[in-house]
Amino acid sequence: MTSINKQIPLYPLLLINFIGTLGFSIVLPFLIFLVIDFGGNAIVYGILAAMYPAFQLIGAPILGRWSDIYGRKKVLIISHGGTLVGWIFFLIALFLPGENPFRINSALFGTFVITLPLVMLFLARSIDGLTGGNISVANAYLADISSDENRSKNFGQMAISSNLGFIVGPALAGILGATIYQEILPVLAALLLSLITLIVISFTLKESKPQLRVVTNQIAEKESIRKVFAHECKECYQAPNPKKLKFKDVFKLKHISFLILLYFFIFLGFNIFYTSFPIHAVSGLKWSLTEMGIFYAVLSGIMVLVQGPVLRKALKKFSEEKLVIIGSIILGTNFILFVSNNNIFIYVAAVLFAVGNGLMWPSFLSILSKTAGSAYQGFIQGVASSFGSLASIIGLIIGGLLYNLIGGSTFLISAGIIFVVFIMSFKLLKKL
Repeated sequence: MTSINKQIPLYPLLLINFIGTLGFSIVLPFLIFLVIDFGGNAIVYGILAAMYPAFQLIGAPILGRWSDIYGRKKVLIISHGGTLVGWIFFLIALFLPGENPFRINSALFGTFVITLPLVMLFLARSIDGLTGGNISVANAYLADISSDENRSKNFGQMAISSNLGFIVGPALAGILGATIYQEILPVLAALLLSLITLIVISFTLKESKPQLRVVTNQIAEKESIRKVFAHECKECYQAPNPKKLKFKDVFKLKHISFLILLYFFIFLGFNIFYTSFPIHAVSGLKWSLTEMGIFYAVLSGIMVLVQGPVLRKALKKFSEEKLVIIGSIILGTNFILFVSNNNIFIYVAAVLFAVGNGLMWPSFLSILSKTAGSAYQGFIQGVASSFGSLASIIGLIIGGLLYNLIGGSTFLISAGIIFVVFIMSFKLLKKL
């Protein structure tokens, strides 16, 4: 990392992340209600949720590679431009007629109808997903401007900005959705927030991509790239050439395959939960839109606390590797409590969710970014994001199917997967 990158302020990136998360979370509480109103069911909701990661699977590695070659800022503009277009299509869906639906009766998928508004929602999420490299590129940007000393702290602040968006978003959804305009105002707000994000990126964000890398300071890179290309790396400055690295070559880099596998399992466990919980809240807990918004706001509020002062204190006592292990065992336990229909147990589970995720995820991202090195940071983050997207597709679809079959017991599947992550994480103690 160059000295120039050390001087790049973090706050514009945090603001961009906050506004982007706010735009997404503002529709999160009522999306399940919208799908049902348009003729879908729990499984259709899961498939709709999977459209974003399905197309992100295609777009994220490409955008990540482009960010290594052309710069992070340009790719973030493309990514958030796609998000803006996606919200425009989402808004259009609310005004389309739902006549002449195509009805489907299936033993596996249940009974639902396909309407024009529902098709438009699928199109909106697909467009957003195809250009959805914003998370992986933002992580690469953060890695560019971070040192080993402040890396975990910076990823913690990034997570805080996301969770602040998740606090404000559901609260706004409850307020705006309670008006006579119902879902129109929250979606319009998401659209405007996406436009603001695009403006902030264009005029306040500085380019972070380093133009040179010091091979002598990138021990992991030096050893790994030599193995990939079978030539000796001279101890000198050289410009990175991400065009040479192919998708399959990423898995030849030291330790990257294991970290991407962990990334996959973490996303799989989370996304089974992410699909099944809104369905459980509506059908099992009988929650309203307001109650759903309150839950997400409380959950995110606790996560802000954990990923701020709690994480900073934890890092003084434990290594990042140990925090991944501690966080994963707490996360697995929380998913077991979600099986209950008792609101007290649900909120206890929310606290454990916030603590486990708040300790584990920033620590894991920091480990991944350090292992990836600087020259191929964007591409490796993009590949990891693609495997996260693949896990999301599987988890989101399976989550809907499982809940349709076994109800709240679906959360035990999430718990089991995260316990696998817990066991695998002990390998991190061997110091990647």
